[in-house]
Amino acid sequence: MDTIGLDLHKRESQLCIIGFGGEITERRIATTRERFTAVLLGKVRCRILLEASTESEWVARHLESLGHEVIVADPGFAPMYATRSKKVKTDKRDARTLADACLLGAYRATHRVSAYQRHVRGELLVRDALVRTRTRYVSLIKAVVRREGLRLSQGEPEHTQSKVEAIELREEVLKELAPILDLLSPLNREIDGADKRIEQLGRENPVVRCLMTAPGVGPVTALSFVAALDEVTRFSSAHQVESYLGLVPSEYSSGERQHRGRITKRGNARMRSLLVEAGWRILRSRKSECACLKSWALQIAARRGKRIAVVALARRLSGILYAMWRDGNEYRSPNARVEGPRVAA
Repeated sequence: MDTIGLDLHKRESQLCIIGFGGEITERRIATTRERFTAVLLGKVRCRILLEASTESEWVARHLESLGHEVIVADPGFAPMYATRSKKVKTDKRDARTLADACLLGAYRATHRVSAYQRHVRGELLVRDALVRTRTRYVSLIKAVVRREGLRLSQGEPEHTQSKVEAIELREEVLKELAPILDLLSPLNREIDGADKRIEQLGRENPVVRCLMTAPGVGPVTALSFVAALDEVTRFSSAHQVESYLGLVPSEYSSGERQHRGRITKRGNARMRSLLVEAGWRILRSRKSECACLKSWALQIAARRGKRIAVVALARRLSGILYAMWRDGNEYRSPNARVEGPRVAA
C-alpha cells in the first residue's frame, strides 16, 4: 500500500507519495475535487495522512469516496513533525514529513464529527455571529448616546431601537445612528429565527433535553455541549472532558518545583464561554436548584474572588453535564430529599 502525505492549503496542496518500494513522488495540485479525482481516482488503495484544518473534512470524505484510507491527524501532536528540519520550512518538506509520520505511525488521529453535528455546529456558529454583530451595534449606539450626556434604559438588546426613540436626541445624532438602527430590525428577526431553529434541534435530541434540566443551562449551552463532544464514549472521565474544554489549570513543574497557572484555554473557546456564562447565572440565581452549586462557588469566591469561582463553577458544571449524558439521568440537586418507601405503622 502506498503512503501519501498531504499538506493541505486553501488553493493549492502538496502531495508526497511514498511507494511500496520506497520510491518518492511529489506533486502540487489545486485543492479542488476535480484535481483530487484526476490524480487519485483509479490508484491502488493508499493510506493518506493530512492535518486537521478548515478544509480537511470535505477533502477526507472525498478521498474516501475514491477508495482510499484517510487519517486526519492532530496538528498539535509534536512527534508527527520529528523528521522535519526546524531551519527550513516548505510545503514539500511538510508533505514529506506527513508521509514519513504516516509510514511510521507517528501521528494522533483526531475525532471526526458526524454530519449531523457539523450541521448543528453550523447553526450555532451562525447564531453566534449574529449575536456578536448585534452586540457591537448596540455598544456603538450606547457610546454615541453617552457622548450626548444621556443613557439608554436597561433592557434586552432587541428593544434598543425603542429605547433610542424614548430619549430626546438631536436631529444630527439621529441621522448618525439611522444606518445602524435600520439594520437592527432585520438582525433581530434573523436572531429570532436562529433561536427557533436551535430550540427545534434541542427538542428533537433527548440528550439535549436531559442536559437542559441542569441549572443555568439552556438550549444553546446544552446543544453546544453535545456538538462539542459529539460522542460521550470518547471520554473516560469528567476530568478528561474538563481538560478537553480547556478548563483545567496549566502546569509548569520540574523536579521538586510545582507551579500551576491559569486554565489552559485549549479546545472549544465558544463552549468554554457558554459554561462561564452559565456559572455567572448560577452565582446570581436565587432558585433552590442552584443553591448547592452557588454555596460551593461562594466558598471559593471568599478565598480567591468571584472570577476564579465562576471558572471553577464552569469546570464543575462541565463534569456534571458529562455525567448526566453518560448515565442518561436528569439533574437532581445534591440537597434534594429522596423519599424512600413508606413503612406502614
